[in-house]
Amino acid sequence: MTARLASAARYLSLVGACLVVLLPIVVLVLAAFKTRDEYATTGPFDPPRDWFHLGNFATAFTDGGMLRAFLNTSIIMVIALTGTVLIGSMAAYAVDRFEFRFRRTVIGLFLFATLVPSVTTQVATFKVVTSLELFNTRWSAIVLFLGTDIISIYIFRQFIQGIPRELDEAAELDGANRLAIYWRIILPLCKPAIATVVIVKGITMYNEFYIPFLYMPDRDLAVVSTSLFRFKGPYGAQWEVISAGVLLVIVPTLIVFLALQRFIYNGFTAGATK
Repeated sequence: MTARLASAARYLSLVGACLVVLLPIVVLVLAAFKTRDEYATTGPFDPPRDWFHLGNFATAFTDGGMLRAFLNTSIIMVIALTGTVLIGSMAAYAVDRFEFRFRRTVIGLFLFATLVPSVTTQVATFKVVTSLELFNTRWSAIVLFLGTDIISIYIFRQFIQGIPRELDEAAELDGANRLAIYWRIILPLCKPAIATVVIVKGITMYNEFYIPFLYMPDRDLAVVSTSLFRFKGPYGAQWEVISAGVLLVIVPTLIVFLALQRFIYNGFTAGATK
């Protein structure tokens, strides 16, 4: 009897968790196909009268400049993700393979940096970005995404710890230097970790709002998150258009995650089990 109650409670908790996650998405889908008057006069769970009303999607795509926003987001993500993989893997390789003084201190500082709330350093960060003349350029977001990525170093280090040091020693006997060992041996073997970092970090960049909003206020530099913000004004918001825009933003993320989710799980578990 106790086992049945425990099983029932477990399934009820799973159903409850699914409802909590899915209900906002259901509300978004219903609102995206409603007209403005219909949205104002119906409840959030009332279905739209016309499921083929696509005017909100057209408005979000044209007036919101979603095409330009997707282009800006893609440029930032490609450059920042490439740099993140190289910097994160190099730092992890150096910390794990090199022996130097204060090595444990460096590792501790990496972990300590994750505990510092980013909002407490925004004034200093803004001054640095302004002094480098990166404000209101794509490079401001790119540099900040590169400079705040402690998680990628941790993921790469966990994975590199599972690569046998004998491979490094064999390559050194063949005359390879440290850079050659990293480029020809370590980096190719880190493909699961690279996939994990690209997916996790890419989704974070794709959904980021604060950094593009603060450091790239120019309308031509808008990304997908800040483009949706244009439909909110001092006298209210076009929630039906925002809902349609959110769905446009969600669909690419959902497709990529469903297609590559196995790499995320493989990347996280590979470094822990090797």
